[in-house]
Amino acid sequence: MERILSFLRENPVFYYATVDGDKPRVRPFGFYMEYEGKLYFGMGKHKQSYAQTVANPNVEICTASPKGQWIRIRGTAVFDERREVMDKVFETMPALKDLYNEQTGQTLGNFYIKDGVAEFADMNGNFESITF
Repeated sequence: MERILSFLRENPVFYYATVDGDKPRVRPFGFYMEYEGKLYFGMGKHKQSYAQTVANPNVEICTASPKGQWIRIRGTAVFDERREVMDKVFETMPALKDLYNEQTGQTLGNFYIKDGVAEFADMNGNFESITF
């Protein structure tokens, strides 16, 4: 898990992929955290990405480094509505409180990756797969 978190810290913008019907959809994301030994992500419940993830929880995340290395993370999204998860989200990224609160009426959908696989690769053909 630490290797995954380290790569994400060093390359903080990653791309989140879902499926909309039979069409792929990819968009940049920036929030992740480790909580209770699990890798969590979050998105606004008002967004298409949320509806797509609810409809098909098989997701993939990918980012690359300037050195030509990349990580691809895939697994099943499991939403976690516990208050302590939301508290940890706001502790991890306080700016999210400005977007997701009673005044804006927007709520955050947080999920962790179940049956996760992280693949590390580079332009030289090196490849390593880690399950989590």
